[in-house]
Order: sequence, then structure tokens, then C-alpha cells
Amino acid sequence: MKLAFVSNYFNHHQRALSDALCALCGGAYTFVATGRMRQERRTLGYGEDAVPPYVTEALDRAAQREAASRLLEADCVIFGGAPEDMLTGFLHTGKPVFRYSERLLKGESGLAAAVKYPLRRVGLHRRNPACGNMYLLCAGAYAAADYAHFGLFRNQALRWGYFPALRVPGESLFSRKDPTELLWCGRMIGWKHPEEALFVAAVLYTLGYVFRLTMVGAGEMENTLRGMAEQMGLSRVVTFTGPMKPEQVRDRMEQAGIFLLTSDRREGWGAVLNEAMNAGCAVVASHAAGSVPYLVRDGENGLIYASGHTDGLVRRVRWLLEEPDRQRALGQAACRTLSGVWNPDIAARRLITVAELALSAPGEEVCRAVRRLYTDGPCSPAPCLREDWYTDKGKDTEGEPPEAPHETERGD
Repeated sequence: MKLAFVSNYFNHHQRALSDALCALCGGAYTFVATGRMRQERRTLGYGEDAVPPYVTEALDRAAQREAASRLLEADCVIFGGAPEDMLTGFLHTGKPVFRYSERLLKGESGLAAAVKYPLRRVGLHRRNPACGNMYLLCAGAYAAADYAHFGLFRNQALRWGYFPALRVPGESLFSRKDPTELLWCGRMIGWKHPEEALFVAAVLYTLGYVFRLTMVGAGEMENTLRGMAEQMGLSRVVTFTGPMKPEQVRDRMEQAGIFLLTSDRREGWGAVLNEAMNAGCAVVASHAAGSVPYLVRDGENGLIYASGHTDGLVRRVRWLLEEPDRQRALGQAACRTLSGVWNPDIAARRLITVAELALSAPGEEVCRAVRRLYTDGPCSPAPCLREDWYTDKGKDTEGEPPEAPHETERGD
């Protein structure tokens, strides 16, 4: 199979998946990068690795037109964030297209937001014709519902995401972990809510818990956060490392016992969650981040709290500090989730399988086959998930873990 992946730029989060796809396609694989990486990403160590030979840059209109003409030779195209006119010619071939997308409605929610934008609806339908051989790769659990609000990809949306390289944990991974270390990683910007990690630290410190919080990253809030930590008297228990290279971040994850993901609904995915779970961290994650409903089974391989409910976040962290054995068990289960299902090799194999089905029998037959093949993980059918699927069902009794939500509450 000849496969092309068109996106804005190439980075380490696409490398492992692209390597796997290239191998499965016998080298007949091309990644077309249509933009330049933003400086804030470069500050965090993105883009420092050597670019593999299957990557082609198309940074201006002339190069993009040439790349679009070469797409016609492909059997299948994965289309991410790139100029839409690059896909127009390929759509007319009738060959499979996988729209790779995070959620559409990050700023406003629900059907009301979709109704407010009739012109956007028209544009989305023009770019995603219902009669085409098109499928949605949902890079986040809320993408299917957002597109469905615009009348798109009903029953043709597949669970997907981002697939950082899988590290094979050594036997000593959990013996090296510090169960008292909390870790927060990412860009220090408003919608990632790093201040919630400091709130947790303040409560734990006041209550006399033994712990350390490490905050990795940089961004517009960094100086404010450093000032907050000092004003709150947390200098002894909170460490700011500044930006670190991706491999250094993974090393820190392998040392920490607990990982905090505090983003709100504007976090389309959140690849740090993949990495932290792969590193065996017991994760405490906001339900609103796009990766969480796909990756985390509440109480089984991590803990979920209702976004913005910092009391619930604190209570879960306290429980993990008080129950190191359960903390370790959650981390081990998280590691198995990544090694067993949510990893680039499995994602690549499943995507090639679905693409081959779509080449021979597009449309509803593909969807029926997918439902039989995959019930969970990459390329399984993506439900339209309600944003209020998760409520804080944690018990009031201190020390008891939150209950896992019933599957029906996810809107499946």
C-alpha cells in the first residue's frame, strides 16, 4: 500500500507511528509537512531529532501544489492540519481518506455552538463530503461528538490519538520510583492549569504530607507560578526545572510516582498522558482532556477528577500518597495499557487493516467490519461522548478511592 500522511509539521510524537506505517507499507510511505514548528515547541525540545527520509516539506504554495499532485499516486491519505485545497484532487479519486482531527469546539460546547456557525457547517460539509470514502480519526474522545453536531462522520468515526514512542520498562522501573514525588509537565499556559498543581501542593503541605512536586516546562505563566510558589511558602517542596528535552522528561516520569494532568476542554489530546502511563505513573487526570476517556479507566489504571474541581484532585492525590501499594498497582496497570493496546505499532497495524477494507468495500461495510474487529483502542468505533459524562463520584470518607463511572455514563 502507498500511504501519505499530510500534517502541519513533523515531531517526535509522530515519529514512532510514522516509522511503523513506513515499515508496514514496505517503504511506500510519505509524511508531508506543510508548516514550520512554532518557537514555543522548539523551546520544549521539539524538532531536535534528525528528520527521517520519508518526510517531505511543502512550506509554500508552489510546493504544496506539487505535493498535492503526488498525493494522487497514494492508495490512502491521512489528512491532519494542512491547507484543505491539497486534498481536493484526492477526494475525487474515491480512495480512502482519514481525517485526523482533534475536537472542533474547544471554546464553546455542544449543539448550541454548532448552530451558531452555519457558515462553518457549510465549509465542513464541503471539505468532508458524505458521499466520499472518508473516516474520522478522533485525536481525542470529544472529537466524534463535535463533528456529529455538524452532521458529520456519524458511524464513521474511529478512536485515535497521538502515539509517542513506547519505552519498554525495565524490571527495576517500579523499584526506582519515588511514591512521594508528584510531577506536572507541559506548556505553562492558562488552559493547562498548572496552578492547580500548586493548589494541591499547598493543601498537602498544610496537612503535613511528605511529598515533592516537580514542575517541568515553560510558558507565559512560568514567572507567575514561581511567584505563587514562593508566596505560598512552597519553596522547600516545589521544584521548577524549566523546559527539558523529551527524553529527559520521560526520565523524570520514570522517577515520579504520581503524574498530574490538569488541562481543561481545550486540551485536544495531551500526549504527556501516554508518556506518563508508559512510565508507570499513577495518573490523576482531568476528565476534560481529550486523551483521558480513551486511555484512563477510572480506578483501574489511573484516577479521573472532574475538570476544575480541585478538591477532587486533592483528595485523589492524598489517597495515592496514603496508599503506595495501590499507587504502584495503578502505575503498573497504566503501563500495561500502553504496552498492550495504545501504542504506535498496534495503531499502525489496525489503521492499515481498516485502509485495506476501505479500498475494497468503502462505507457502511467498513464500519460494520471495524465494529467486529475492534471494541477498544485505536481504530475501534468512537462513541459520541457527552462532555458531562464524568461526575465526581468519590466517597466523602477520606482514604477511599473514587468509584469508576458506569460505562453508560460515557454516552456510549
